[in-house]
This record gives sequence, structure tokens and C-alpha cells, in this order.
Amino acid sequence: MPYRTDIAYVYDGSFDGLLCCVFESYYKRELPFAIFDYNAEQESLFARREILTNPENAKRVENSIIEKISRDALELVRMCYLSNTSERELAILNFLRMGYKIGGGVVDMLAHDTVRPITKAARNVGGEAHLFKGFLRFSDFGGTLAAVFEPKNFILPLIAPHFCDRLANEDFLIYDKNHNYVFTQQKGKKQLLPLEHFELPEACETEKAYRQLWKQFYNTIAIEGRINPKLQQGMMPKRYRTHMTEFL
Repeated sequence: MPYRTDIAYVYDGSFDGLLCCVFESYYKRELPFAIFDYNAEQESLFARREILTNPENAKRVENSIIEKISRDALELVRMCYLSNTSERELAILNFLRMGYKIGGGVVDMLAHDTVRPITKAARNVGGEAHLFKGFLRFSDFGGTLAAVFEPKNFILPLIAPHFCDRLANEDFLIYDKNHNYVFTQQKGKKQLLPLEHFELPEACETEKAYRQLWKQFYNTIAIEGRINPKLQQGMMPKRYRTHMTEFL
């Protein structure tokens, strides 16, 4: 019986929901021409199927990836899911279908048209997460540290553990302005929550003084004869500077 291809999947945007799309594709013998979440729903002349998130089915797919492909494949899928790559869901489905056929070696087939988009997206996510671990700037608001940033990819779940380790005894929050999510650590309790709108209050005089001291330090250590704006932009692109104290 041939696979049905004239259908699109609509899911809730969660990683478990995406794994349920994979489960549905195999169970219903369907190869959807598109997979998109409710917030990005598109008009189509073809049939659409709403895929409900079932944690049990999601766990079955996750276990099958580990057993039949590899843990590395699961990590690649997770990283790609966090990317802003267009049609990432369909790319993940195609990658997994290939992986189920040939096994763990699929992660090494970097030049293959089905594997390349996954590895490229994963590298992009990992690279951006690495840079923001150094570029994120916190300000003190009444004893709570707060930072705002605007990443291309949804890297907040990746960088949050880093700051939990570095600021283990502090209350803090990180707001992702592009994806409308906030991570908070308060009295040891950690949460990742959707947040439609967030604005920091006006900085107090003490915080403003610390910011000025940081700017002065940044300018003081610069060697005038070695200032190279082109190189600086290559190492620290302008899109990272929007919320960095030394560039405000």
C-alpha cells in the first residue's frame, strides 16, 4: 500500500508534538507534504490533520531513535528543532526515515541532501548558543538579575543551564524577545515559560553607575592603535550588540 502524500500535519509546536507527527506518519502510512505548528498555520488546498500530542507515543519514537539509529541522531534532531530553519519539521521527518533504514551511520553522511540540512541547523544553533553564553548581559533590578536578548534560534533552553551554574545562588531571569519565552531562577526554582510581552523597569541610579563603570572599563582597555572595526564586527556581529551594556 503506497504512502499518502496529499496531506499536511498541524501540531502544537512542541518537541513531543513533533515526535507524535513522526509516529502518525508511520502508523497512518502517510508522507505529509508539510508539517507546521498552529501559530504558523498556512492555507492549503490539500487535507490537513491535527496531530494531538501524546507523551506515550512521543516517548516510543524517542526510544526508537536511540535504539534503531543512535543517541547522536536524537541530539541532532533536538538541535534542529530549536533552529529557525524553514520546514525544519519535514527535514527532521525525512532524516529519521532515512536513519531507520540505514542505522547510526546516517549521522556521518554529511554530504547527503537529507542529512546536510539537519547538521547545518544543529551547528548554527550550537554556535549561536556558545556566543550568547559570553555576550549576554545582566542588570540588577532590586536584587534580581535580568537579561534580554534576541536570538535567531530558540537557544534559551540550551544556555539556561550555563547561567544556572554560574549564578547558582542568585535570582535571575532571561527573556528571549524574539520567541517570547522567559527562563527564571527564583529561590532555586527554575522555570521556562511563554511570555507574550516583557519590559524591564527603569534602571536605578546604582545600576546606571555600574553600567557606566563597565563602559569606562571597556573603553580603557582598548588599544587605540589596534582598533579594527571590521575584525570586531566579524567576531561580534552587530545583531548581538542590541542589549550589550558596552554598546548602549
